Amino acid sequence: MSTAKGPLKGRAARLGRLMPSGPSSAARTPFVLLVVVLLGGGLISLLLLNSALNQGSFQLNELKDRTTELTDEEQALQRDVDDYAAPDALERRARELGMVPGGSPVFLGPEGKVLGEPSEAVAPKPSPTPKATLPVSSGSPKPSSGAGSPSRTTTAPKTTVPVTAPTTSGR
Repeated sequence: MSTAKGPLKGRAARLGRLMPSGPSSAARTPFVLLVVVLLGGGLISLLLLNSALNQGSFQLNELKDRTTELTDEEQALQRDVDDYAAPDALERRARELGMVPGGSPVFLGPEGKVLGEPSEAVAPKPSPTPKATLPVSSGSPKPSSGAGSPSRTTTAPKTTVPVTAPTTSGR
Protein backbone atom coordinates (compact mmCIF):
# COMPACT_ATOMS: atom_id res chain seq x y z
CA MET A 1 0.00 0.00 0.00
CA SER A 2 2.67 2.34 0.84
CA THR A 3 5.31 3.28 -1.69
CA ALA A 4 7.85 4.28 0.90
CA LYS A 5 10.69 1.90 1.42
CA GLY A 6 11.47 2.87 4.92
CA PRO A 7 9.91 1.81 8.16
CA LEU A 8 6.32 2.87 8.74
CA LYS A 9 5.47 5.41 11.40
CA GLY A 10 2.43 6.15 13.50
CA ARG A 11 -0.89 4.87 12.40
CA ALA A 12 0.49 3.10 9.34
CA ALA A 13 2.83 1.08 11.55
CA ARG A 14 -0.03 -0.13 13.69
CA LEU A 15 -2.05 -1.14 10.59
CA GLY A 16 0.99 -2.80 9.09
CA ARG A 17 1.31 -5.04 12.11
CA LEU A 18 -2.30 -6.22 11.64
CA MET A 19 -1.78 -7.19 8.01
CA PRO A 20 0.62 -10.00 7.18
CA SER A 21 3.60 -8.82 5.27
CA GLY A 22 4.28 -11.90 3.10
CA PRO A 23 2.26 -14.46 1.18
CA SER A 24 0.41 -16.61 3.68
CA SER A 25 -1.15 -19.96 2.77
CA ALA A 26 -1.92 -20.88 6.36
CA ALA A 27 -4.97 -18.61 6.50
CA ARG A 28 -6.43 -20.02 3.28
CA THR A 29 -6.17 -23.71 4.21
CA PRO A 30 -9.11 -23.83 6.66
CA PHE A 31 -11.30 -21.88 4.26
CA VAL A 32 -10.52 -24.17 1.32
CA LEU A 33 -11.02 -27.21 3.52
CA LEU A 34 -14.40 -25.84 4.68
CA VAL A 35 -15.53 -25.21 1.07
CA VAL A 36 -14.47 -28.71 -0.02
CA VAL A 37 -16.28 -30.33 2.92
CA LEU A 38 -19.46 -28.32 2.23
CA LEU A 39 -19.43 -29.17 -1.48
CA GLY A 40 -18.73 -32.85 -0.79
CA GLY A 41 -21.48 -33.00 1.85
CA GLY A 42 -23.91 -31.30 -0.53
CA LEU A 43 -23.11 -33.74 -3.33
CA ILE A 44 -23.47 -36.76 -1.02
CA SER A 45 -26.79 -35.48 0.35
CA LEU A 46 -28.06 -34.90 -3.22
CA LEU A 47 -27.01 -38.45 -4.14
CA LEU A 48 -28.84 -39.91 -1.14
CA LEU A 49 -31.95 -37.82 -1.86
CA ASN A 50 -31.95 -38.90 -5.50
CA SER A 51 -31.60 -42.57 -4.49
CA ALA A 52 -34.50 -42.28 -2.06
CA LEU A 53 -36.70 -40.67 -4.73
CA ASN A 54 -35.83 -43.42 -7.23
CA GLN A 55 -36.64 -46.12 -4.71
CA GLY A 56 -39.98 -44.44 -4.02
CA SER A 57 -40.65 -44.30 -7.75
CA PHE A 58 -40.01 -48.04 -8.11
CA GLN A 59 -42.31 -48.79 -5.20
CA LEU A 60 -44.99 -46.57 -6.74
CA ASN A 61 -44.75 -48.43 -10.07
CA GLU A 62 -45.00 -51.81 -8.29
CA LEU A 63 -48.05 -50.64 -6.36
CA LYS A 64 -49.70 -49.33 -9.54
CA ASP A 65 -49.10 -52.69 -11.25
CA ARG A 66 -50.51 -54.56 -8.25
CA THR A 67 -53.53 -52.25 -8.22
CA THR A 68 -54.14 -52.98 -11.89
CA GLU A 69 -53.93 -56.74 -11.27
CA LEU A 70 -56.32 -56.54 -8.33
CA THR A 71 -58.75 -54.38 -10.32
CA ASP A 72 -58.76 -56.93 -13.13
CA GLU A 73 -59.34 -59.75 -10.64
CA GLU A 74 -62.15 -57.79 -8.99
CA GLN A 75 -63.83 -57.23 -12.35
CA ALA A 76 -63.54 -60.92 -13.22
CA LEU A 77 -65.06 -61.88 -9.87
CA GLN A 78 -67.85 -59.32 -10.35
CA ARG A 79 -68.60 -60.85 -13.78
CA ASP A 80 -68.81 -64.28 -12.12
CA VAL A 81 -71.18 -62.95 -9.47
CA ASP A 82 -73.31 -61.27 -12.13
CA ASP A 83 -73.42 -64.51 -14.14
CA TYR A 84 -74.50 -66.50 -11.09
CA ALA A 85 -77.05 -63.86 -10.10
CA ALA A 86 -78.76 -63.81 -13.51
CA PRO A 87 -82.39 -64.99 -13.30
CA ASP A 88 -81.93 -67.89 -15.73
CA ALA A 89 -78.83 -69.10 -13.87
CA LEU A 90 -80.67 -68.90 -10.54
CA GLU A 91 -83.63 -70.81 -11.97
CA ARG A 92 -81.39 -73.51 -13.47
CA ARG A 93 -79.48 -73.93 -10.19
CA ALA A 94 -82.72 -74.05 -8.19
CA ARG A 95 -84.08 -76.78 -10.47
CA GLU A 96 -80.83 -78.73 -10.08
CA LEU A 97 -81.36 -78.58 -6.33
CA GLY A 98 -84.90 -79.87 -6.71
CA MET A 99 -86.70 -76.62 -6.01
CA VAL A 100 -89.97 -75.81 -7.74
CA PRO A 101 -91.61 -72.46 -8.38
CA GLY A 102 -94.06 -71.39 -5.73
CA GLY A 103 -97.56 -70.25 -6.55
CA SER A 104 -99.05 -66.93 -5.68
CA PRO A 105 -97.83 -65.54 -2.36
CA VAL A 106 -99.84 -65.62 0.85
CA PHE A 107 -99.56 -62.93 3.53
CA LEU A 108 -100.49 -62.65 7.18
CA GLY A 109 -102.51 -59.59 8.15
CA PRO A 110 -101.96 -57.52 11.31
CA GLU A 111 -104.65 -59.47 13.19
CA GLY A 112 -103.20 -62.84 12.11
CA LYS A 113 -105.69 -63.20 9.25
CA VAL A 114 -104.37 -65.10 6.20
CA LEU A 115 -104.56 -63.00 3.05
CA GLY A 116 -104.53 -65.11 -0.11
CA GLU A 117 -105.12 -68.75 -0.91
CA PRO A 118 -102.37 -71.06 0.43
CA SER A 119 -101.48 -73.94 -1.85
CA GLU A 120 -98.76 -76.52 -2.13
CA ALA A 121 -96.04 -75.88 -4.70
CA VAL A 122 -96.25 -78.40 -7.52
CA ALA A 123 -93.36 -79.31 -9.74
CA PRO A 124 -94.10 -78.53 -13.38
CA LYS A 125 -93.77 -81.31 -15.91
CA PRO A 126 -90.21 -81.45 -17.17
CA SER A 127 -89.78 -80.18 -20.70
CA PRO A 128 -88.03 -82.54 -23.08
CA THR A 129 -84.55 -81.17 -23.42
CA PRO A 130 -81.95 -82.99 -25.47
CA LYS A 131 -79.13 -84.46 -23.47
CA ALA A 132 -75.59 -84.06 -24.70
CA THR A 133 -74.62 -87.28 -26.48
CA LEU A 134 -71.82 -88.47 -28.61
CA PRO A 135 -72.49 -88.92 -32.31
CA VAL A 136 -73.72 -92.42 -33.07
CA SER A 137 -73.42 -93.93 -36.53
CA SER A 138 -75.11 -96.92 -38.15
CA GLY A 139 -74.83 -98.54 -41.50
CA SER A 140 -74.37 -101.82 -43.24
CA PRO A 141 -72.05 -104.45 -41.82
CA LYS A 142 -68.46 -103.99 -42.77
CA PRO A 143 -66.50 -107.02 -43.88
CA SER A 144 -63.23 -107.62 -42.16
CA SER A 145 -60.18 -107.22 -44.28
CA GLY A 146 -57.93 -109.66 -42.50
CA ALA A 147 -57.63 -113.41 -42.40
CA GLY A 148 -59.74 -115.36 -40.01
CA SER A 149 -63.41 -115.37 -39.34
CA PRO A 150 -65.38 -112.40 -40.62
CA SER A 151 -66.90 -110.23 -37.91
CA ARG A 152 -70.16 -108.38 -38.23
CA THR A 153 -70.41 -104.85 -36.88
CA THR A 154 -73.45 -102.69 -36.91
CA THR A 155 -73.47 -98.98 -36.33
CA ALA A 156 -76.32 -96.53 -35.83
CA PRO A 157 -77.00 -93.67 -38.26
CA LYS A 158 -74.87 -90.59 -37.64
CA THR A 159 -76.82 -88.04 -35.68
CA THR A 160 -75.47 -85.11 -33.81
CA VAL A 161 -77.15 -83.15 -31.09
CA PRO A 162 -75.98 -79.60 -30.42
CA VAL A 163 -74.18 -79.36 -27.12
CA THR A 164 -73.86 -76.05 -25.33
CA ALA A 165 -70.35 -75.31 -24.19
CA PRO A 166 -69.88 -74.44 -20.54
CA THR A 167 -69.29 -70.78 -19.91
CA THR A 168 -66.02 -69.63 -18.42
CA SER A 169 -65.20 -66.74 -16.19
CA GLY A 170 -63.09 -65.06 -18.85
CA ARG A 171 -59.72 -65.83 -17.24
